[in-house]
Amino acid sequence: MTPTPPAKRLFRVSGLYLLAVLGIYATTACAWLILWRVMDNRSNDKDHSMRSQVGVLWGGEHSQIAPELTLHKIEPPASAVSAAKATSPVPAATPAVTPAVTPGTRVTQAAAAVPVIKDPSPSVAPFLAAWASKVPPACRPEVQLKAQRTRADVRLDLGQRRKGLLWYSTYRVRFTGQYTFKNTTACPREATLWIPFPARGAVYDEFTLTHAGKEVPVEVTSRDREPGAAAALTLRPGEARTFTVSYNSRGLDKWSYFFGKNTARAKDFKLKVATNFEKIDFPEGTLSPTRKKRTSEGWALTWQFGNILADTNIAVGLPHKINPGPLAAQISLFAPVSLGFFFFVLLLVSVIKQVRLHPVHYGMLAAAFFAFHLLLAYMVDHVPLWVAFSISSVTSVGLVVSYLRLAVGSRFAMLWAGGAQMVYLILFSLAFFLEGYTGLTITIFSVLTLFVVMQLTGRIDWSRRAGQSGPGDHPDAEVYPGSSFADGDAAAAATPAVADPAAAASASAFSRVS
Repeated sequence: MTPTPPAKRLFRVSGLYLLAVLGIYATTACAWLILWRVMDNRSNDKDHSMRSQVGVLWGGEHSQIAPELTLHKIEPPASAVSAAKATSPVPAATPAVTPAVTPGTRVTQAAAAVPVIKDPSPSVAPFLAAWASKVPPACRPEVQLKAQRTRADVRLDLGQRRKGLLWYSTYRVRFTGQYTFKNTTACPREATLWIPFPARGAVYDEFTLTHAGKEVPVEVTSRDREPGAAAALTLRPGEARTFTVSYNSRGLDKWSYFFGKNTARAKDFKLKVATNFEKIDFPEGTLSPTRKKRTSEGWALTWQFGNILADTNIAVGLPHKINPGPLAAQISLFAPVSLGFFFFVLLLVSVIKQVRLHPVHYGMLAAAFFAFHLLLAYMVDHVPLWVAFSISSVTSVGLVVSYLRLAVGSRFAMLWAGGAQMVYLILFSLAFFLEGYTGLTITIFSVLTLFVVMQLTGRIDWSRRAGQSGPGDHPDAEVYPGSSFADGDAAAAATPAVADPAAAASASAFSRVS
């Protein structure tokens, strides 16, 4: 009689087993959060200090505010008023008037005698009346005027620069603006044209203000603690003048244009911005261009309005290079999601393939995952990002494959564990390089994982797989050489096999796929 071969023990997942794996997962997740906090603080501290240094060298964000013309208040000449006062006779005080006192009422010394003073300068009143007859009331108050017409051209040339370990989006800007102002009153007016500077501490090369081809002298001063240039003018009644402002400068991160400090109106407005970069951004809350056109270098953007009243502004955000420190911190923050996918897939495959992984094995795998992020976090300070990423990836995958090769066998280590790590660690981390598409990429990973798992586990009888591991057999179970569970025990060998046709069919199909 042919002897019956010893039955294989059916690998079952117990609650205690899952609890141990979850404990390992939670511990590793806490370690990742600590690593993320350290890296985030380090990156923020460096960015704060480095950004201020770059701002000193290149200037900060440019926010160009539209110039404005101030028509000064018209008042009587001070010299004439003083002369009129000097020629007037000294006024005499009327006799003191003693108020009537009611018996029993206390009267103070000040109230006892109240002198009545006549007009101190009787000759000034005729002078003021004569002056008022010559100056209409509409010409007397101070008036703030906005440009009647604006034509501005801006050229932005991106030149990203590295300071320390961080990249910054610096740019050169060439600004040329033509502004037409009109004296809207019927009187000749003294006026001041105020041109705000777009940034503090910036350098302005070839700054000029011209009218009709002639340069207008300006004075560098400040208004409301904001730096700028002022030009003194005299305008005839109803006169309109067109001034051209131009300069070259350098800025950082973003260029903006404001119609005014607060809600302001702009008439016959047209602004053109030409860039030498293709990736542009219009920050939230700003006006989008009315026309966009691709050029050989980048974009030609146009904002054109007939009569706009707005409290918002125009802005162009410059593209940023990937900064290694913040990127490594973000990858570490989402690393628990990566490890969760890996553990989930590995647990299901180990049950289907009957590969008995001890919780200690999961602890070693979690440590290998953590090694990837730890290496990446500190290597990016010394080597290029892609070099650090490649070395970290090879190291982590090598740790996992070489360890599981000894624990459960080469096939499972290289095919299943190594393949899952390539997907859920390497490709998952690469998704963070796709700025703006990271969430979508991770969602696709999740859906594809769900689909594969549902197809591979649809025929498994989970009621037989849950609970404590006990004796039983599985027709297609695979126990890899070198596994600590490969030999079984004497009691399991003596126990008859327990058939599970559905699970056997699922495992057989899974083996054919592999």
